[in-house]
Amino acid sequence: MPVLETAAALTAELEEVAAWAAGLEALHARIANHFARTEPRQRVLAYLQGLLSSVERKNGWQLAEQAGDPTPDGMQRLLATYRWDAEQVRDDLRAYVVEQLGDEAAVLVVDETGFLKKGTKSVGVQRQYSGTAGRIENCQIGVFLAYASHKGRAFIDRELYLPKEWTADRGRCDEAGVPETAEFHTKGQVARTMLERAFAAAVPAGWVTGDEVYGSDGALRRWLEAEHRSYVLAVRANEYLWTWHADHAPSQEAVGVIAARLPADAWTRLSAGDGAKGPRLYDWALLPQQRALEPGWGAWLLVRRSLSEPTELAYYVVFAPRETTRATMVQVAGQRWAIEEVIEAAKGEVGLDEYEVRRWVGWYRHITLALLAHAYLAATQAQAIRSGVGDEEKGGPWNRTWISSR
Repeated sequence: MPVLETAAALTAELEEVAAWAAGLEALHARIANHFARTEPRQRVLAYLQGLLSSVERKNGWQLAEQAGDPTPDGMQRLLATYRWDAEQVRDDLRAYVVEQLGDEAAVLVVDETGFLKKGTKSVGVQRQYSGTAGRIENCQIGVFLAYASHKGRAFIDRELYLPKEWTADRGRCDEAGVPETAEFHTKGQVARTMLERAFAAAVPAGWVTGDEVYGSDGALRRWLEAEHRSYVLAVRANEYLWTWHADHAPSQEAVGVIAARLPADAWTRLSAGDGAKGPRLYDWALLPQQRALEPGWGAWLLVRRSLSEPTELAYYVVFAPRETTRATMVQVAGQRWAIEEVIEAAKGEVGLDEYEVRRWVGWYRHITLALLAHAYLAATQAQAIRSGVGDEEKGGPWNRTWISSR
C-alpha cells in the first residue's frame, strides 16, 4: 500500500478512536451529576470503559486491571458502598436510548434471562427455569424492557425477579440488602411496572410484545387494552379465548383447538424479520377474536406455522387498531426473537452476566451500567449507519428491522 494511503488509513482510524472516546465521555457526562464525589464519578467512567473493552471477562479483577488498579477494591466500592442511585442512572439510560433510537412505531419488548449462580446467598437466587440453560437451574432471573426501532435495539429498564421464597423470609432479604418495601410480584406485574415507567416518561412506541409468560397474564393484557396500547403477545396452546359459532352460544376454547380448525387457505407466508441465515419465513394465519371492544380497535389470534415442521405452531394474541395489517403484526412478533439475540450480545459484549455481587444494590448497579454500555454500542452502530460509514449487515444484534406503522 502506498505511503499516502497508509497515512490516510491511520488518520481515519485515529479519528474513529477519538470519536469513540469522546462519545463515551459525553455519555458519562450525562450521569456524572448522580455521583457527588470525584472518586466514584471517575470510577464509573473506568467501569464503563472496562465493560466496553476487549478483556475476556468483565469481573472485578479484570475491570480493575483494565483501569490500572492493583486490586478490585475500587470497583467493588462502586457497586457496593459509594452513594449513588441506580434508578436515576436508569432514567438517563432510557432518555439516551430514546434520543438515539426513538421512533413512534418502535416496539417495547419484555423479556427475561437467567443468571446461573452457585449457593444460596445471591439475591433472588433459587432453583427455577432458566431460558439461558434451557432447564431448571440455580439462578437469578432478570426481567428486562427493551426498545426496538428501525434505528436499532437497546434496553431501557430492568428488574430482578424476587421469588416468594425470598419475600417470605425477611431475614434472608435483610442479609441480601433487599429493601423492606420489596414485595412479591409476578413477572407480569414486574413487566407492568416497567411499562408504566416507560409510558409515564412518554417513550415513543407503537407496540408491546413479549413471550408466553407475559401473554398468558390476563391482567397485563387487560391493563394494556385499558391504556390503549397495541400488543402482540405470545400465548400457550392451552390459553382460552372467546369464540362464536353459528350453531351455539359464545364459548371459550383453547387457542390450540381454535387453530386446528383453520382451513388451508387461511395461511399466508411472511417474514418475521431477518435472521442469521436470511428472512425468517413462516406461514401465518389471522383470526378475529369475537369480543366487545371500543370502536376502532380489534383483537385477533395470530398463529405461526413452521415451514419445515407443519405441526409446529406458535400462538399470539393481538390488540391493535382495526386497520392494522397482518404483515405488521408478524413484524412485531419477530422483535421478541431479535431481543433474545440482543440479550446474548449484552452478555457477550459488555459482561451483563459476569458480575460477582450478591446483594440487591450491587445487582442493580452492575446491570444498569452494563445496559448503559450496551446502549452506547447500539447508538454508535446507529450513528455509523446514518452517516453511511457503517454496515448494517454486519451489525449482528444491532441489525435494523423496519417495523411498519400501524
